Amino acid sequence: MSHSKFEPSRAGRSALVRRRDGGCEFLFGDTPMNKLKRVALTAIVSLLFVPISNPKTPDGKALALLMAGTPSHGPGAHEYNAGVLLLAKCLAQGAPNLVVRTYLNGSWPSPEDLASMDTILFYCDGGEGHLLLKHGRIAQVAREMSRGAGFVALHYAVEFPADQGGRQALQWMGGYFEVYWSVNPVWKAKYAELPKHPVTHGVRPFSSVDEWYFHLRFDEEGGRLTPILVDVPPAGTMSRPDGKYSGNPAVRAEVASGKPQITAWAFQRKEGGRGFGFTGGHYHSGWANRDQRKLVLNAILWTAGVEVPAGGVESTVTADDLRANLDPKPATKPNPPNPTFSNRSTP
Repeated sequence: MSHSKFEPSRAGRSALVRRRDGGCEFLFGDTPMNKLKRVALTAIVSLLFVPISNPKTPDGKALALLMAGTPSHGPGAHEYNAGVLLLAKCLAQGAPNLVVRTYLNGSWPSPEDLASMDTILFYCDGGEGHLLLKHGRIAQVAREMSRGAGFVALHYAVEFPADQGGRQALQWMGGYFEVYWSVNPVWKAKYAELPKHPVTHGVRPFSSVDEWYFHLRFDEEGGRLTPILVDVPPAGTMSRPDGKYSGNPAVRAEVASGKPQITAWAFQRKEGGRGFGFTGGHYHSGWANRDQRKLVLNAILWTAGVEVPAGGVESTVTADDLRANLDPKPATKPNPPNPTFSNRSTP
């Protein structure tokens, strides 16, 4: 006669039984020795199968991974390596509860390193050449997103092909740049009002000349996306002919009507985890702007699940800091239009 479950009354025997939910448990006969075994094995199993939360260092600090792409554009623009190292230095100043690891020049971490991170930041070229789209890496990052890791993309890194990474970008950070729909003009944005959100702690209204992308694709369902930087682009942003990055009838109509455009945003993922997109960062000199810099530093903490200080992440950047770690580039393109160092916001 077969039995569907172990019957402990039969000669004090023990068994390992598979439950219907896929788990396993030990069942023991009711002898004094088996009762001791039950207690000991229950303790061991409870230690082995404790659910893993977001990774932390042994002293309880969160981990942030900042990844920089290979050199791109002329001097002072797309300084991914220098930008990542500068942000890391600023976080060391003002975020004592966060440990930062940097990967430079397009290098990629091991699966073990990725799995240890609470948030992952990309500052690199986008589109088909995005770091995330090479060598099956998007599947690796998808695993980290499924456990609730944060996702941050700066400037060009917010661009994904609609059919290759676009869907994931919507899921992970709530928006992305799509060619022939979004545009990338250089203009002076004036962010006169900021929403109440952890990433804006201590950030004052500011303005900045940058290649601020707009007319992006967003997931605006369920109120999980919070526009952070919003302005009405001037008519001059549509001075170029229609093209892959420069214009299309839909964006021209919105600019002509004075519709405000989102250039940075925060996103709370449905399944858990946070994302942040920031379209500025074309010019390295922009990191001298205290409020622009603080916004991104706050966002790194927020996406890592770390409480953002009431006054935001405080940091100081010197002219020497801005000159440090710049990529050696031939002066084949014009210098940034606003290279002057300032640790203050432009009014």
